[in-house]
Amino acid sequence: MSSPNKRRDMDVMKLMMSDYKVEMIDDGLSEFNVEFNGPKESVYEGGVWKIHVELPDAYPYKSPSIGFVNKIYHPNVDELSGSVCLDVINQTWSPMFDLLNVFEVFLPQLLLYPNPSDPLNGDAASLMLKDRSQYEQKVKEYCERYAKRENVVNSAAEDESEEDVSDDESDSSDNDIAGHVDL
Repeated sequence: MSSPNKRRDMDVMKLMMSDYKVEMIDDGLSEFNVEFNGPKESVYEGGVWKIHVELPDAYPYKSPSIGFVNKIYHPNVDELSGSVCLDVINQTWSPMFDLLNVFEVFLPQLLLYPNPSDPLNGDAASLMLKDRSQYEQKVKEYCERYAKRENVVNSAAEDESEEDVSDDESDSSDNDIAGHVDL
């Protein structure tokens, strides 16, 4: 086993042995979801998110890909894709960092100190700059609506049930509803 693979395996195991709930995808150690709680004493406190992590073959020399699965209202997170705009992950990553740094330092810092001058969500950035209290209210509404523990658990169950349905089993008609609508 080469050095990057040993390091990847060690970092994933360290994350799994920590207090984070890690859900592996497929058989390898390069793609998984992590349950992440909003930082205490922040507007995100009480929120629970599923974070999708993909480790490139060159990890730890190349940064992991990190994204929120359930919705979050934040200037530096794309609302539709969940992509994260974070310099330490996207530009200044170093092999000195590990996966625990991502969940114990980088993501909490991102939520505690949003950067509206480098937004992926222009609406959140604009609202944060114009009306901080209204921005914080909207963050709390998103936490209440999309970031509860049951949202994380339910999205895992939906992922599994979607994989179980094959083309032969799905009888759909034009009258069927394609998905649920957020009200």
